[in-house]
Amino acid sequence: MKKYLLLVCALSCIVFAKAKDWTQYVNPLMGSQSSFELSTGNTYPAIARPWGMNFWTPQTGKMGDGWQYTYTANKIRGFKQTHQPSPWINDYGQFSIMPVVGKPEFNEEKRASWFAHKGETATPYYYKVYLAEHDVVTEMAPTERAVLFRFTFPENDHSYVVVDAFDKGSYIKVIPEENKIIGYTTRNSGGVPENFKNYFIIEFDKPFTYKATVANDNLQENVTEQTTDHAGAIIGFQTHKGEQVHARIASSFISFEQAALNMKELGKDNIEQLAKKGKEAWNQVLGKIEVEGGNLDQYRTFYSCLYRSLLFPRKFYELDAAGQPVHYSPYNGQVLPGYMYTDTGFWDTFRCLFPLLNLMYPSVNKEMQEGLINTYKESGFFPEWASPGHRGCMVGNNSASILVDAYMKGVKVDDLETLYSGLIHGTENVHPKVSSTGRLGHEYYNKLGYVPYDVKINENAARTLEYAYNDWCIYQIAKDLGRPKKELDLYAKRAAAITTPISGVLAVFDAYQDHAECEYENGFRGCGLLNAAAEFGANTPERSAVNQHKQEVEAILATHVRALAVNEAQVQHLSLLLSYLLEGAITRAGLEGSSAHIVNARAMAEALLAAEVPQ
Repeated sequence: MKKYLLLVCALSCIVFAKAKDWTQYVNPLMGSQSSFELSTGNTYPAIARPWGMNFWTPQTGKMGDGWQYTYTANKIRGFKQTHQPSPWINDYGQFSIMPVVGKPEFNEEKRASWFAHKGETATPYYYKVYLAEHDVVTEMAPTERAVLFRFTFPENDHSYVVVDAFDKGSYIKVIPEENKIIGYTTRNSGGVPENFKNYFIIEFDKPFTYKATVANDNLQENVTEQTTDHAGAIIGFQTHKGEQVHARIASSFISFEQAALNMKELGKDNIEQLAKKGKEAWNQVLGKIEVEGGNLDQYRTFYSCLYRSLLFPRKFYELDAAGQPVHYSPYNGQVLPGYMYTDTGFWDTFRCLFPLLNLMYPSVNKEMQEGLINTYKESGFFPEWASPGHRGCMVGNNSASILVDAYMKGVKVDDLETLYSGLIHGTENVHPKVSSTGRLGHEYYNKLGYVPYDVKINENAARTLEYAYNDWCIYQIAKDLGRPKKELDLYAKRAAAITTPISGVLAVFDAYQDHAECEYENGFRGCGLLNAAAEFGANTPERSAVNQHKQEVEAILATHVRALAVNEAQVQHLSLLLSYLLEGAITRAGLEGSSAHIVNARAMAEALLAAEVPQ
């Protein structure tokens, strides 16, 4: 009997654990009190499923504004489908829907309504707000690729719903016999082929008594179709007090037919049922990590941040009629089989987000890694920042660390040959149009071991650091895959870390030697900075700048010498001596057009440190 009682208790604990509601701690509005001038997060309330293809958000900002929702705003212009990963990268594939009463207003300023946060409910899976100006309650609950809206209207002969397909090229068609609106938007912020479209379908559960389309702010009643720069539609009906009108919406980057397939995600569920399923989906991923011992604010901070961490990269694939993943390629414009994820950059996330995904959500990250393989196949490069295709932002070849980290933690793609060839390709090439993709300055880095400061490549030090770490990662996977020794030696040499203070000092001499051995058009003539300084008079800004650089080199030497545990007076003495040795050697090397003096100076420096510093 005791055994049965213990079993029941254990099962009860399991059920209780599963029933915990982690979403209660999530505040999607956190971080939205931001502006262009001052960031406190630069977020917006993303109402979505984890990693969902489409997010929805109340829109307070003007069309095209990256700050699409700000907490200090007091008017909502519409409810927007968004794919925006940051205000700086901005959005693509966006359109909006907005209920209005009184007059059929399309203009985003005129249709906007006052709202208050007291009349707003925001959760990861459900959003509700009271639009005071129209006396309409708007609710929405999304799936991964579709959403259900519910509008509760007042008593009114003239209740309307506005659909805005945004500018920069859009299409709209009202189909009154089916209570339906279809359209597409092409608006984007870059990273898309010329044939990019986001197709949408909107189905209402109430017949239209009014219909109009809009072409560039020109409202045309009873005209059902527009293809123009800025297209939109307004449909209307008579409503009684408290009447609820539903709008089922789905979109696709592939076609209207695929959008209709995506609509099936809604099934026959009402908004409460969809919200319940959304809540369960979020609790399933949030509940992977359970924290204890904190106060309520700490719980809210942790799970709100975890919610943000499980939004991007988002799914950019859809499911065909057979339930198989298929995607529109933002790299070549084709519709292709397989996974695709997008809307993230690797410069920051390789150290934090992706290690988390590898450990806690490996099955999802496996799809992401397969998507990266597809990106390489479709564009010739792994992405460094994608939204939805390659974007020019940040530095480094950090896709290498993302892919290798997953591999070393057991999250392995099926096509390892393509994975490795893509890694190697990225070390020797730079994207012809997006210089942040691949390795800008790889010619210098692969020869010298660093990207010089005077070759018109910005962030040269940061690039050098990133490339070195990325090479170390490639070295790890190369060893595991049993690559040839010559290949291993190459990446081991590039990734070689400074292991002792003395090796750090000698690395400075090595950098000068590499400088002397570069293939210059007129041969090596010594330190370019010293040569340039000689052309200017004493106490000029130009000579001061060169002097400052030389002081910085001396400071680098001092940093390594100080690590040898000698007293500060000796640090200053040795650093100055090494600096004289270094600069004298490169001057003599310039006179003779040879690096031999630097090689000799390096040997002298090594002997000097060995003699001066107790071992």
